[in-house]
Amino acid sequence: MSDGVEIVERDGVLEIHIDCPERKNALTAAMYRIMTAALADASARAGIGAVLIAGKGDAFCAGNDLKDFTQGSQGGEAAFAFIRAIARFDKPIVAAVQGLAVGVGTTMLFHCDLVYAAPDARFITPFVNLGIVPEAGSSLLAPATLGHAKAAAMLLLGEPMDADTADRVGLVTAIVPAERLLDHARGKAALFMSKPPQALAATRRLLKGDQAVLLERIEEEARLFADMLDAAEAQEAFAAFFEKRPPVFRRD
Repeated sequence: MSDGVEIVERDGVLEIHIDCPERKNALTAAMYRIMTAALADASARAGIGAVLIAGKGDAFCAGNDLKDFTQGSQGGEAAFAFIRAIARFDKPIVAAVQGLAVGVGTTMLFHCDLVYAAPDARFITPFVNLGIVPEAGSSLLAPATLGHAKAAAMLLLGEPMDADTADRVGLVTAIVPAERLLDHARGKAALFMSKPPQALAATRRLLKGDQAVLLERIEEEARLFADMLDAAEAQEAFAAFFEKRPPVFRRD
């Protein structure tokens, strides 16, 4: 383990454990880089058949570490490098989600093939509330997965989605008791190792559809995200967050 991420290899499955529970597993630039490198390693190695992503402690991932994210361009660059890597990843990804899944903690799940959630999982995408736009292709994938109305509630209003609703609308594969969550996800990831690899890869590509459209949307989001991050609305939203007060946005 280093810099808040633990990488474990288990019977052909590469496990990525976000391990910074004191910060609810909020992601720093260093953590993004470790996860991006782990995905590259898993893609390149024939002996790795799947990836499992999990978070230690009582939260899956609280999104970007905002202090780290606002201290220069490196945080944003590392975040979007990870987003591009997970979107392009060519092997099955399984996620085990408990507690908070905020921002990229939710949007990365749209790129996972199987998502298992504990009953206390809560999915929150507060991008607009922070004066920025969604990322990871979620402006395309969320309405396609959840339907426009549910996606709008999450992405425009920042309304949380609980595990039961996420299961009902197709964001998660199944709800699993918290004490069995990781073992259940591991068992499902291990099943991929028993499948014929060429048929599995081809079927996954068919399920994912036209990757070019998704990657184009990710780049469009990234440009808008970078522009808005330096704008007055985001500056006020971030200041209000750190000062623990309601933000005040100008409308003139």
